[in-house]
Amino acid sequence: MARYFEKISFSQFEKDFKNYENIKDLYDDIKLPIAKSVLAAGYDFISILDVIIKPGEVVKIPTGIKVRLNDDEFLGIYVRSSFGVKYNVRMCNQVGIIDGDYYNNDGIEGHIWICLQNEGDKEFIIRKGDGFAQGIFQKFLLSDNDTRLNNKRIGGFGSTTEGRE
Repeated sequence: MARYFEKISFSQFEKDFKNYENIKDLYDDIKLPIAKSVLAAGYDFISILDVIIKPGEVVKIPTGIKVRLNDDEFLGIYVRSSFGVKYNVRMCNQVGIIDGDYYNNDGIEGHIWICLQNEGDKEFIIRKGDGFAQGIFQKFLLSDNDTRLNNKRIGGFGSTTEGRE
């Protein structure tokens, strides 16, 4: 099978960014996640917008990216290491889990959004073009007595417990 990042479609991007000006330019500026060194485990997600996170605030940051995974893999999403230590900024759910059936699902096409929370006492700024999170491809195992449901994922956050067919 195959594992790779790609942009969401422009039509999905338009739905997700309906209140933004210069939407075509914003879409054209999306950069696929990259590993920044030879032995880097993580692929850096690059911000497509300037984002300001006020103290105590939670911000859901769009990436414009989706990921294709093999059947026995997930993509773990982690905040950049320095954010927690230096600025007290962390992911709301500590680790994001992107399952293989998130890719091209009917609800949101698999658009990866990353939620960060500022637990510090100063505004935290992410500039367009800054790396702000990283994705790590990971294998997983199944229980020997696993009984999988044949439900189809529809949607994003929380979609495995609602909106099932």
